[in-house]
Amino acid sequence: MSNIILTGDRPTGKLHIGHFAGSLKQRVLLQNSGKFDEIYIMLADAQALTDNADNPEKVRNNILEVALDYLACGIDPEKSSIFIQSQLPQLYELSFHYMNLVTVSRLQRNPTVKAEIAQKNFEQSIPVGFFTYPISQAADITAFEATAVPVGEDQKPMLEQTVEIVRKFNSTYGETLVEPQILLEQNAACLRLPGIDGKAKMSKSIGNCIYLSDSEKEVHDKIFSMFTDPGHLKASDPGKIEGNTVFTYLDAFAVPEDFAKFNSPYPNLDEMKAHYQRGGLGDVAVKKFLNEVMQQILSPIRTRRQQYEQDIPFVIDVLKKGTEKAYDKAAKTLEKVRRAMKLNHFEAGLKLQSK
Repeated sequence: MSNIILTGDRPTGKLHIGHFAGSLKQRVLLQNSGKFDEIYIMLADAQALTDNADNPEKVRNNILEVALDYLACGIDPEKSSIFIQSQLPQLYELSFHYMNLVTVSRLQRNPTVKAEIAQKNFEQSIPVGFFTYPISQAADITAFEATAVPVGEDQKPMLEQTVEIVRKFNSTYGETLVEPQILLEQNAACLRLPGIDGKAKMSKSIGNCIYLSDSEKEVHDKIFSMFTDPGHLKASDPGKIEGNTVFTYLDAFAVPEDFAKFNSPYPNLDEMKAHYQRGGLGDVAVKKFLNEVMQQILSPIRTRRQQYEQDIPFVIDVLKKGTEKAYDKAAKTLEKVRRAMKLNHFEAGLKLQSK
């Protein structure tokens, strides 16, 4: 069996470093590992409309923005197929069939759905499309016979529900669908990176993000506005590491080589943390070091993005070719599903039941 990856993002805005830390960095590593036969990366515009139905231009306008972020981070169109979800009608039909395999109560128990309903203040006015998007995700994943799905930790419940749907379908109609495995970032700090305000997960809707396309000055200013330890009023005060956003980001992004490279007086992050905790290390010094680390990561991404912005026809061609390949793949899976469900009526030949 082939090793296949399916992953993607909702095009509701430019991607931020939470996306990079949680899954995008890992996608590039997996793409270049040589261990996978096919890689599909989806611009989930149809899913984005489940809570942006009144603003389709927002979704349309961000398709190219996200595609540019992908390419800037190192997604290679020769190795990975970037496609637009809404252009594959097979995904809608698969979603419809899977709806019969999931109960309303099961959807209500999905932690990711519950959290996002609360975050978006839907309360009793939940769009049905949004409520059922775990089913849509299952269609996306199974359409490409994905064996692995690299995502952030918050999407783990969605993958678990996909596995349930796969098992239910296969037990009902015979072995047809491939059961995927979740691939999580191993660095715990990357799994749920907080926003720069330290109060919530990094989110475009909240506006507490550092974007991959931010300028050098924007990155600098956002880092120096970061939440730290409110009790650490003077450099001489002992400081807390837990819940300190600056140190969470250093856990996620700093590597041992950075300390020598940026002339840090500390040999490693543990020593820096120890000094901060006993007192004598100010927030400004820690933020200065974090800024150097982040600029090192984001500068080449920013430069590549600017280069791709000068050749938008190339980016559009990448999306067209990726969508064509994804269409063919999803069509083959849908054919298998229809055959398993006895919905291939004209292929099988319609017959009257004998009395």
